[in-house]
Formats: sequence, C-alpha cells, structure tokens
Amino acid sequence: MIEMKELNLKNKTVLIRVDFNVPIHNNRITSDARIRASIPTIELALKQNAKVIIMSHLGRPKEGQYQKIFSLLPIVEYLKKVFINTNIYFSEKLKKICMNPGDLLVLENVRFNAGEKNNDIHLSKQYASLCDVFVMDAFGSAHRKESSTFGVGMFAKIACAGPLFVSEIKALRTALKNPNRPMIAIVGGSKISTKFQLLQSLSKIADTVIVGGGIANTFLAIDYNIGKSLHEKEFINTAKKIRDKYNILIPVDSRVGTEFSKLSNAIVKKPFEIQEEEEIMDLGDKSMSNIENIIKKAKTILWNGPLGVFEFPKFRIGTERLAKSIAQSDAFSIAGGGETLSVIDMLNIQDQISYISTGGAAFLQFVEGQKLPTISMLEAVKKTIENLK
Repeated sequence: MIEMKELNLKNKTVLIRVDFNVPIHNNRITSDARIRASIPTIELALKQNAKVIIMSHLGRPKEGQYQKIFSLLPIVEYLKKVFINTNIYFSEKLKKICMNPGDLLVLENVRFNAGEKNNDIHLSKQYASLCDVFVMDAFGSAHRKESSTFGVGMFAKIACAGPLFVSEIKALRTALKNPNRPMIAIVGGSKISTKFQLLQSLSKIADTVIVGGGIANTFLAIDYNIGKSLHEKEFINTAKKIRDKYNILIPVDSRVGTEFSKLSNAIVKKPFEIQEEEEIMDLGDKSMSNIENIIKKAKTILWNGPLGVFEFPKFRIGTERLAKSIAQSDAFSIAGGGETLSVIDMLNIQDQISYISTGGAAFLQFVEGQKLPTISMLEAVKKTIENLK
C-alpha cells in the first residue's frame, strides 16, 4: 500500500476516512478512544498545510435519511476543543467549499448518503471529486466494501493508507505471524456463532485460548446443565470438537445470579452446582486465579471481549481482574473490539496495553485470516500506479 507519510500533502485537499463511530449519550461522547486514535493522522495532514476533509459513519441510521441522533455535530464540537487554532467547518452536503490550507472540514455522517452501503459508483465518484488524495485510516471499517471506504479509493487521484491504519495492520501481523511465546488469546462475548472462525484461527496459533461470557457457557454446556445461562445449544458439538483438539481454558467456577439484573446477588458456584433458575454472568475466583497465572507467563496476549456482564458491578470482577492482569503484564498485548475498548476506558488502563485496535468486526476478520476489501483496494491502487511508471 502507498502510505500517507510518503506523500507531499502541501496545499493538497486530503479526504480522510476516519472511524468516529463512538458512543454518544445525550449529545455527550462517552468513549473518545477512536477519536483520540485518529488525531495524529489529522495533525499530520494539517502540519503539511493541507486542506483536510474528514468523513465517518456513526451508528445505524436508515440510509439516505437525516437523523439528528446520528449527527456528527457532537464530534465537531469535540474537535474544536482539540484543534483550537484551526478553522473547523461542518457540511451536511457533499460539495466543494472554499477552504484555505490548514483548514479542517467535517462531513456529515456518510450513512445519511443514499448508496453508501452498496458502494454506489456515483456516490464514490462524488467523494473522490472532493479531494486530491484519499486517505483510508479507518481500520474499524476496513471490512466494509462501501463508497466511503472502498469505492472512493478506486476513483480518487491517489489513495493511500493512513498512519493509524498501517499501525493496526503491523501490530496484528506481529502478534499473529511470529508471536513471542507463550501466546495467550482471550475470547469473550455472548455468542460462539459469531466468533467460531476466530476461535478456530486463534486455537491454531495460540498456546492457550481463554474463553469467557456466553462463549464459555457453550463450552460448559458440553458436560453440565448450566440452568438458564446464555449459550448456544446448536454449537455445543462444535465447541466439543474445538475443546478436544486444542488447548481451551474453560472456567472451573462461575458467578451466578437468579435474574439478569445489576441487583441480582452474585454467588460463586462450580458448574455441577448450578441450578435450573440460575444463570452464569461472570467467572469465579478459582477460574480467575488460573487465568492470572497463565497471563503472568505470557509473552504475547490478544484480547477480544469481556468475560462476563461487566455492565453490572457484581458481575464485573472477572473482566476487571483480567484487564488489570493484562495491564500489569510485560507481554506484548493487543486488545480489540467495541466492548473491550469500553472496559479499557472504564478502568483507565489505555497506557498499559501495548496496542489497542480500534477495529471490531475488521479486527475479528483480520485475525481470522480473511483479506479485508479495503486492503485489497489499496494494494491494487499501488500496483496500478507502479505499472504506469
């Protein structure tokens, strides 16, 4: 891929696709991790005296329709506090506006534009017409073949990878291709069905795979009656095949409650002790001690997903102990996924994780070994340019 840092951006109009899909509640950004990750890329373009345009999606509005709740206006206000000496504009229309070098323009949510998700050729050309250089810097959207991530790059004068995008790929390749060992992978979350391929891929390269959440429950259901705990019955046989073939660390005790509520009492039980009316919502103390001992010896750690219902304080203990154990480790650690970022923000351990990936589904697909369409597009652009020389 052509990298943004290789290009002279002076006086050029640079369109940067960022990932500003952040949680916003009552017009307040509750986690700014993805915005903060993009700031250095924007600063690099501004310092080169470029005219900078940024675009992103936010949430899941009905395509082609404006919905105030999904507007990027709160993010514009955030950026004004970061770039206090920069002229910052906001546009709801896809049209060229008069800008000076060093100015910053934020386009409204790309999903308000009809044809975005379908990679509409006319919309892609419209994006491309706004710039001299297109920069793909949204790794979190790298798996989407859409107009603002893929199509624009096919029609822009030049398309390149931004610093954040490049660093995400390099960090993941470092962990996956030649990891220092022992390599530990932690896979949490509610459904094994959405992470089956991830489990398969990580099991082949990790020395130990630690499972939590509903995924762990599905493994427990192989041998135990786990009451009304969240799990996927149709994946029990699949889980058994993975367990029997690879080194999967399954909980030996759990925190259970009788209702899915933060008010529910948390009781630590072994799997065979769980009653019909109880549900697993976190890992138990013995399970966590086993995990902490493994993490202490690790040299590479890849973490995706919480171990339990971390939104409920009584069932946050496992996830909190896991996060702090990773933060205190000397291993090269990579954490990725939306819920994982929320945990890291909540515990304020950003500086203690070696690399935090902004990607969710893109992170998973990359780890699974899938080729992301935007990477293929950027590689094709470079090849085309090289062939023209």
